[in-house]
This record gives sequence, C-alpha cells and structure tokens, in this order.
Amino acid sequence: MKLISLNANGIRSAADKGFFDWAQQQAPDVICLQEVRATPEQWPRHAHLPGYWRYCAVAARAGYAGVAVLTRYEPREAHIGLAALSDDPLWRRFDEEGRFVLLAWDEVAVGSIYVPSGTTNWARQAGKMRFLDRLLGLLEGLVRRWPRLVLAGDWNIAHEPIDIKNDRSNRKNSGFLPEERAWFDRLLALGFVDAFRRLHPEEERFSWWSNRGRAREKNVGWRIDYVIASEPAAEALEEAWILGPEPRFSDHAPIGASFRLAL
Repeated sequence: MKLISLNANGIRSAADKGFFDWAQQQAPDVICLQEVRATPEQWPRHAHLPGYWRYCAVAARAGYAGVAVLTRYEPREAHIGLAALSDDPLWRRFDEEGRFVLLAWDEVAVGSIYVPSGTTNWARQAGKMRFLDRLLGLLEGLVRRWPRLVLAGDWNIAHEPIDIKNDRSNRKNSGFLPEERAWFDRLLALGFVDAFRRLHPEEERFSWWSNRGRAREKNVGWRIDYVIASEPAAEALEEAWILGPEPRFSDHAPIGASFRLAL
C-alpha cells in the first residue's frame, strides 16, 4: 500500500498548482486530503483522478476544513466522521467541521484526519485539547477493531524540537505547547508509531511553513503532518517521506509512506 497525504489548503488551489497531475504520476493506492474546503460537487474537474473512489467529510460552514480519502480499491467499510465510530456527543460537534474519514479493507484501515488548530484564541485551544483527549480513547477502540490502522493528516502538533525550526521561541505557541507534546507522547505510548521518525530518527524535515517572512525560502518550518501507524501496521512499513519545501502545492508539503499491506 502506497499512501500520500496533503493538507491542500483548498482543493481548488492545490489542483491549480498541479497536485493532482503529480499525484497521478505517483500512482498511490490511497490519497488522504485535509482542508479541502469544498463539497464533492465543488471539486474542479482537474481534481478528479480516473479510477479512484472518493469519500469526503464536509464542513457545515462553506469553504472551511473538510477531509477526503481517494483510493484505487473500493473499501469494505467507509466511515464518514468521528460520530460514525463512537457515540461520544463531542464528535457530533467536530463532525460539523469535517475532520475525519476512515476506510477499511480486509488487512488494513486508513483514515484522513485534520486535528483542530488552536492558534485563533484560547477557546479554540481548549477545544483542541478536548478533541485530542477524547481521540486517544477512540483510537484505542479503533485499533482493537482494526489492528493494522494507519492515520494520515495534519495533526497540528510539532512533537519534538527536531520537528520545528525555532523551538525555543515557540514553546508558548499553539502547536508546540508542553501539553500538546505530552499528548503526542501518550499517543506513542499506546503503541502508535510516527512512520517518518521511525525510519528517519535524526532527520530534520518540515511539512508546513508560514506565508510570512519568506519562511519557506528559508526553510523555517514545522513538522505537523504525520503518517501514524499502529505497531502491527508499522511492522510492514517500507518507506516514509516528506516532499518539501518544493514543489508548492499548498503551504503544507505532501507526505507519504509505503507498507507491505494489500488493499
């Protein structure tokens, strides 16, 4: 299974910048997208890949958030939204923002996830932490149901100092707060694996750059996009990568991984 993930920062913009032409050349089995910002009917023609099934979680607010999974292989199950997998009432609220899609086959389940940002204000940061705290329990249940579980997307957390260019000056900023990094520790302690870091333990690579201050040209970035795999899935991990700073399909870089798993 070859997987590609991108926070598109708007599906129309990413398509105009050539993402889908590039993706078609890569021929992945699965494409996970975040921040789609469009209904399926609003996808531009050049964002349609022939031969791929498409599953979307759309935000209630027009032009906001939204995730999708494209796949060459029809799944046995498709779960749109977090409330489709849990009766926790919190998920109904976050499903209005279009943050999760999960597809399952015989050997593996793959999800596209877009964790809320807390940069707007502290109320949003508090909401982000509630999302994260409840997510751990949900993931424990998912991995019992699908032992080989892979989640790709924008997690909006830089885990370690190696994952952010200016760690000291960002320690009080959302995305690198101590409680967010501690949450990521808890995620890994549950048996989940950061695919890129498992294969590249000391490589400094970033997946997002601010549009200010020529950050991308200077490679002053954050690694906040991850392929996260359960340990049984990670045992089949062959490759993990980040494509950046170039080309520029979005303010995020495409990330990806390959597993010895069949769909």
